[in-house]
Amino acid sequence: MRTYDNPVLGGFHPDPSVCRVGEDYYLACSSFEYFPGIPIFHSRDLVHWRQIGNVLDRPEQLRLPPATAASGGVFAPTLRHHDGRFHLVGTNVSDRGNFIVSADRPEGPWSDPVWIDLPGVDPDLAWDEDGSCWCATSGVNLARIDPETGKVVEGPFPTWSGTGLQWPEAPHLYHVGEWWYLMIAEGGTDRGHAVSIARARSPRGPFEPAPANPILSHRSTDLPIQSTGHADLVEAADGTWWMVLLGTRPRGHTPGFHVLGRETFLVPVEWRDGWPVAGPVLERHPAPAAWHPFPPAPSRDDFDAGALAPHWISPRTRPEGSWSLTERPGSLTLHATGPTLDRPGCTFVGRRQQHPDCRVSARLDPGSGTGGLSVRMDEAHHYDLEVGDGTARVIARIGPVRQCVAERPVPAGPVTLTLAFRTTDLLPPSVTAPAAEPLGVGAGGPDTIAFSVDGQVLAELDGRYVATQVAGGFTGRVAGMYVTAGSVAFDWFDHEPAA
Repeated sequence: MRTYDNPVLGGFHPDPSVCRVGEDYYLACSSFEYFPGIPIFHSRDLVHWRQIGNVLDRPEQLRLPPATAASGGVFAPTLRHHDGRFHLVGTNVSDRGNFIVSADRPEGPWSDPVWIDLPGVDPDLAWDEDGSCWCATSGVNLARIDPETGKVVEGPFPTWSGTGLQWPEAPHLYHVGEWWYLMIAEGGTDRGHAVSIARARSPRGPFEPAPANPILSHRSTDLPIQSTGHADLVEAADGTWWMVLLGTRPRGHTPGFHVLGRETFLVPVEWRDGWPVAGPVLERHPAPAAWHPFPPAPSRDDFDAGALAPHWISPRTRPEGSWSLTERPGSLTLHATGPTLDRPGCTFVGRRQQHPDCRVSARLDPGSGTGGLSVRMDEAHHYDLEVGDGTARVIARIGPVRQCVAERPVPAGPVTLTLAFRTTDLLPPSVTAPAAEPLGVGAGGPDTIAFSVDGQVLAELDGRYVATQVAGGFTGRVAGMYVTAGSVAFDWFDHEPAA
């Protein structure tokens, strides 16, 4: 029997929303304070996904002021296809709130935002038989809107707010058979996360809850995948049903540290007595009938293309003058826009860390500038390996503390910097733990990060201090290139799982 491995989208890809058009599937995720916003993916089988763009890829679409807090910005989108056009609704908590954008093709271009005067976050879109468009938001409240103008036509009015757990959010409304189903997340997006559902004969209700709520939750279990919730349903081309949802993979002793953020998982769904039944979410499941792998994406970017690949992201903005692929053909040249990664405004171009065990490397020529590689959670939690003024140094920023933990001289000219992430042979040495201890794997932290220059290790640091449980927030690690003085040219960047 063919199987697939979870997560189907590793790394910081939370709040997934999916829609099907024929035999093609499209999925969008939250992006928070990063630009461009809302990555969008394509699949032919729900298992193998490739990024085809970003929905909010123009500054006029995505306003993230310098004061945008880490984990601010763009919250959970909903992606739908209706009347031959793609529609996406989301929330920019750092701007005007809820918005709709649309496009003829999922790759874009997407329209400028149309703003919706509705409170709450995590908006949803659904259309009924007479063409009315319904928008549900956290709370849970429902309104009838005009998707072209954003005008609220009816409501909002309260519907069903779950089983009484905190933070009823992420509503999705579906018309299946004779019923309208309202599926929500509740319990908070951490270990108490759960998926619950209710149904009614009309979008206006009244909604009756499923007798087996929550229909999916891993709370209070020792399963390796935790925080399961914020789900979306999709019917496959063959009539089977599936659920995409977020989850985490914590490691280490209590509280258990997840460093990649909330990732996208896939689980089959059965319908019993008129209700969807899903879970548990396992590391390996029987695969859907369709099976359509894409050619593996190259791990190395040689910066030979005319534009940056869609997986490259930057905090809040990426000014045109801060980067260039043409000044030094075959290289990405970064120009300093701020003197430190500890404050907004620094030039940083990175990508999500997608594998627990991996290597991130780059070849750079610092010239007279200062720059390097960083693994980042936010301005107060990052580890940096930088080169400048003939010196390579490892810098740790942990909350209020910033310290250079190692340095060595380097000759003028290009150098290769490497960050190696490992989940075995940890630092500090692991403490012997019972074999059955959940999440413990015999170590306090999730991983160890080694920092090397031209193959020589300068330092190794405990990974727990660049983890959600220390930094807080909704994102995960982003590893990338930065410059804090002058200009630095990067010949290539490589991100690959450890052998």
